[in-house]
Amino acid sequence: MKLALIRSAYRSLRAHQVRPGSRFTGFSRRCLPIGITSSRLSLRAASATSSTGTNPKLTGNFGVVFSCRKVVQSTREAIVTLQKRNPAIQPLLAILQAGEDNSMLEINKKMAGKIGLNITQICLAKECSEDDIVEELLKLNDDPKVHGIYLHLPPASITSRVLNTLKPEKDIEGISDLNMGRLIRGDLSKGFVPPLASAVLDLLENHDAPLEGKTVLLVGGEGPLQLAVQCLIERSGMVTLKSHWSSKTLQAQVMQADAVVLLDVGNMYVPPTWIRPGAAIIYCKPAPEKGIALYNVVRSCSRWLKGQEYRPWHLRSLKLQPLTPVPSDLEISRAQIPKPVDQLAEEIGLLPEELEAYGRSKAKVRLSVLERLQSQPNGKYILVAGITPTPLGEGKSTVTVGLVQALSAHLKLNSFACLRQPSQGPTFGVKGGAAGGGYAQVIPMEEFNLHLTGDIHAITAANNLVAAAIDARMLHEATQSDKALFNRLVPSVNGVRKFSPIQISRLQRLGIRKTDPASLTPEEINAFVRLDLDPSKITWQRVVDTNDRFLRKITVGQASSEKGQIRETGFDIAVASEIMAILALADSLGDMKNRLARMVVGTSRSGQPITAEDLGVSGALAVLMKDAIKPTLMQTLEGTPVFVHAGPFANIAHGNSSVLADKLALKLVGQDGFVVTEAGFGADIGMEKFFNIKCRASGLRPSVVVLVATVRALKMHGGGPNVSAGAPLPREYTDENLRLVAGGCHSNLRKQIQIAHLFGVPVVVALLIVINSTDTQAEIDLVCQIAKECGASDALPCNHWAQGGRGCSELAQAVKEATSKPSDFQFLYNTEMPIVEKIRTIAQRVYGADDIELSPEAKTKTDYYHQQGYGSLPICMAKTHLSLSHMPDKKGAPTGFVLPIRDVRASIGAGFIYPLVGTVRGLQQVNVDVLVHAS
Repeated sequence: MKLALIRSAYRSLRAHQVRPGSRFTGFSRRCLPIGITSSRLSLRAASATSSTGTNPKLTGNFGVVFSCRKVVQSTREAIVTLQKRNPAIQPLLAILQAGEDNSMLEINKKMAGKIGLNITQICLAKECSEDDIVEELLKLNDDPKVHGIYLHLPPASITSRVLNTLKPEKDIEGISDLNMGRLIRGDLSKGFVPPLASAVLDLLENHDAPLEGKTVLLVGGEGPLQLAVQCLIERSGMVTLKSHWSSKTLQAQVMQADAVVLLDVGNMYVPPTWIRPGAAIIYCKPAPEKGIALYNVVRSCSRWLKGQEYRPWHLRSLKLQPLTPVPSDLEISRAQIPKPVDQLAEEIGLLPEELEAYGRSKAKVRLSVLERLQSQPNGKYILVAGITPTPLGEGKSTVTVGLVQALSAHLKLNSFACLRQPSQGPTFGVKGGAAGGGYAQVIPMEEFNLHLTGDIHAITAANNLVAAAIDARMLHEATQSDKALFNRLVPSVNGVRKFSPIQISRLQRLGIRKTDPASLTPEEINAFVRLDLDPSKITWQRVVDTNDRFLRKITVGQASSEKGQIRETGFDIAVASEIMAILALADSLGDMKNRLARMVVGTSRSGQPITAEDLGVSGALAVLMKDAIKPTLMQTLEGTPVFVHAGPFANIAHGNSSVLADKLALKLVGQDGFVVTEAGFGADIGMEKFFNIKCRASGLRPSVVVLVATVRALKMHGGGPNVSAGAPLPREYTDENLRLVAGGCHSNLRKQIQIAHLFGVPVVVALLIVINSTDTQAEIDLVCQIAKECGASDALPCNHWAQGGRGCSELAQAVKEATSKPSDFQFLYNTEMPIVEKIRTIAQRVYGADDIELSPEAKTKTDYYHQQGYGSLPICMAKTHLSLSHMPDKKGAPTGFVLPIRDVRASIGAGFIYPLVGTVRGLQQVNVDVLVHAS
């Protein structure tokens, strides 16, 4: 079998033939081919011309010479080809050596300069230890800018541990154990073959007479080189024999061979009389200089670029064997063993260096994936929303998981679920976790619902750092002079006082265009050091991710060390922090840092907004959040991928998972794949905010909305009685009642479909069926019929709760067909509209209100926000999730009401204005107890 991959690099370097009559050709160091290291090669042939058959004349009519000019030309052309694909790429060779000898560097820099290659030299101590070498090798292995590594070390230092540490893909000499093993096995797609061995093979193949089936004698050179040469020759169809210089039968063996390869020649010599006529002889003679396989660096760089391209999925689904009756969610989750997360990552085209494992079953994914796949077209973008929530449940998370299980495990289409991370508050409250349910879950369920990778803890730390900075700043301003404050904020270090970049930004916002601390006037120092926060207008509170109702209102500053700086404040639940909303909407680390800096924490006594950047903590916040910004990779019960990232509530924030998770998933699934994400609460809240807030921030456009409903929830919207937790269900929900079903469909379901159509997005209705439910076939058929009459592209019952992805296959097929139809996505309003008009547009067109009514406080706030330049931000309505109106007990699709706007607030960092609607409990101070019911 021809080893085309090994030899392709050298075919372009193959030299011209020497003219007949010339003697054999030697190879000087300067004319070595790229890939032949630390040796000279010569090829000779003997033919019997005397009648006695002795002292044959060396004709050398098939000698081969390697031209340095051809080497330079070929390598330069290869680099030009690489840089056409990626102009920023620059192949780089790293020479790792012991001592300060620069001879090798100078030799190779000269050639590298001709071909456009970069070389760097790492000099360890002359007596460096094995640990020193391994430590430096690990750094070079992980450096994506380094494409080749050459070990210029004493032979004793190149130990087995060193060779096993060297990354085979960067081992341009082909000396690592793994590369040698690949050569023997015939797998040459990743590593390299020792260049000298390849050169020997090329010389043999240039012999005038075909050598296939002929015998090649290898003399000397015990070790890796002999093994590599033997392997290549035998794979090319020749037979190898081995001998050594001290063998008594060496002469006989040479005279019988069709070709002789002399390894480690030294001072040894083979008399011409030993060589049979027509035989080839190759001398591998050590040279005093060291050469480097520069061409292999280019090949390594090319392979690296190839590896950066989009990788087709090879997803292995996990088998699911549903039981009847369906066990508990926890029992189902624990019965399924998830794939190792690194295996899942490889199956979906992630590179090992893009993964940060947190145990066996979950991992952070680095944002560098977006840069690597920036030219990859996005997949289809699917949003799962629901009808207005009821205590009977709708199952959006379960549908989201069941849908991707059906798409990937059963329809064999690439798909990704993007879910929010659940708060510990709801998890330990009435609502419970958010991993899905039945046979459509994210696993392991406990890890999903508890802690995960610590993002919420990072948000808690960052939020409370801001709160601590606020109180500390107020204390110092109340107890110190301007000079003392200035000395604390701009301390003298080694006699030099210097502003930090964040302080220069504050000076510029104050209109002070100075950078020398000594040049500030007393008035400028006063303006710089004093934020003058009004304690009654501080909007920032501390947070904890627990339902601790006794922390709703607290008093701080009671210790004697706080010098009487006592004030009332309180705790919100952690996921209600503006930092959570920022995490969900940021599209890069830099964007997140800028948003954190813009967060308004209160107002000065003069009425000016005070930001996190004014406090000087925005950089610290970004450091605390640097890992939280990376989405967490998990999997479903059927082994399909899931991103879990961010978890803002949908009543006080926008209620969607992160922009970054969606963007990463859309690149990974490929152009024909599907990304399914979920919006909190009903379509009137979570979906509206997804479109008007999240899609504005991300620039992404959805393909289809999957609207989730249940028969029982529709009965409640159709006029069914209220239910109480723990009490038996009224007969209206357990007996067939087509009238209530029709009422719920014609009111709430119709309205939610219409809301989606306001944005120009097609709708597929998913009717969730739970095993042991009392839904009748007539009720199911009626829902599907009315849904289509109301404008849904399709409506289908889903049995994934009991059957897994197989029970959702019809829905998956309907979603696939719906994405093939053109959509005409549009926003509901122009952000340049006045704040009041944007609120009115949502109230009238989405909720069905006749009009809005602003309280005096709300009117004052809208005027203030316009004055501060915040008027062009989108709107995030904070209202009850239990009704389209502001009245929780009004089910269906209420009309004829005026929507009261009690207050208007702003999350400047997150980038939205949020009006407080009605008198919903928990919105005034983000009541941590009530938020247990958040979707």
